[in-house]
Amino acid sequence: MATDRRPDFVPLAFERYPEQEMLSRGSAFERRLGRRRSVREFSSDPVPRTCIETAIRIAASAPSGANRQPWRFVVVDDPELKRRIRVAAEDEERENYEHRFPQEWKDALAPLGTDWHKPFLETAPYLVVVFKETHGVDDAGGRITNYYVNESVGIACGLFIAALQMMGLATLTHTPNPMGFLSELLGRPTNEKPYILFPVGFPADDASVPDLPRKPFDEIVQWNRG
Repeated sequence: MATDRRPDFVPLAFERYPEQEMLSRGSAFERRLGRRRSVREFSSDPVPRTCIETAIRIAASAPSGANRQPWRFVVVDDPELKRRIRVAAEDEERENYEHRFPQEWKDALAPLGTDWHKPFLETAPYLVVVFKETHGVDDAGGRITNYYVNESVGIACGLFIAALQMMGLATLTHTPNPMGFLSELLGRPTNEKPYILFPVGFPADDASVPDLPRKPFDEIVQWNRG
């Protein structure tokens, strides 16, 4: 959506909480998001479509440059299409692991135990492919400039991940490179480029994840007090 018309301004819908409630809400959110992990072993158990729709609506509440909202969420649940996506992704990933990745990159990935096999692309009940809209197109076919596209889509994807975690669903930020096959398989226009592929579902009963530490708080924050 793009328009140069000045919008109407309305009162801000904002609720201010007492300090203790602020801290309580923040702590509860931190605990829930603190358990978030990238999952590569999924159950094939079905997930209500309304959960996916809710997560996308939450993602679409993200701020974006000039309110261009340069994102498109393409949801795939067709088994044959998921199979075709897996085959194409594995073709690219096999080439990456065997020829494209420098040794330093492979060394960095080694502790995670990943390789070119991507069975989760078929097992997870949904694949949600997020495309970034590099520019808009008006009714006459003219080009509409979008602003801060990567930043805007990245924020939307972060909200999508958080929404899934809050609903008790698992996902993975899968970025096969190159990703052009997704545009072809999903029939997207040339002004949309693949950004992230999210398999979405419940973890497999025997799913495991590497025990990886997060950086200490003091390493990721700096206070410049007056």
